[in-house]
Amino acid sequence: MTEITRVPLQPIAKGSLTKIWLGVAALALAAGGVAYAAMPPAVQVETLTAGSGDSPTMDDVVLINYKGTLPDGKVFDQAKQVPMALGEVVPGFSKALVKMQRGGKYKVEIPSSLAYGDKAVGDIPANTDLTFEIELLDFKSRAEIEQQQRIMQQLQQMQMQGAHGEQGAGAPAHP
Repeated sequence: MTEITRVPLQPIAKGSLTKIWLGVAALALAAGGVAYAAMPPAVQVETLTAGSGDSPTMDDVVLINYKGTLPDGKVFDQAKQVPMALGEVVPGFSKALVKMQRGGKYKVEIPSSLAYGDKAVGDIPANTDLTFEIELLDFKSRAEIEQQQRIMQQLQQMQMQGAHGEQGAGAPAHP
């Protein structure tokens, strides 16, 4: 037969339980702070004018108006009605666009690590945070765009064939 040795537990002193929970909370906050510090910088998207409907996905092509500025306010790029494939722009730009809705206007702040990083590009110095004003006019999936391109090609082919057939339409018929 096995004998169990019992150790009497000392009663917890009044206020000690609160101190234990405060210690646990302090550790949790410290761990959260370390995790926050280790998080990569995020893209900030501020809604200037709300859009509506769905948001584009990384597989979509968007049609936008935009203006890009440096931290000193200098405009480095701007364009209207520009189609862009989300997978073909800097990561921060794509991350911002998937948070937008059709018809909306947004102010976007992209940290340098999600823009061009330590590379200078055009008028953009290395390690520069970028700010954009973006209006999302429309977006379509790549499949929709490819289908529209096929239809346009078919229409062009039909027009070409029709043009060749009309050349002989005015000639007199042989009996």
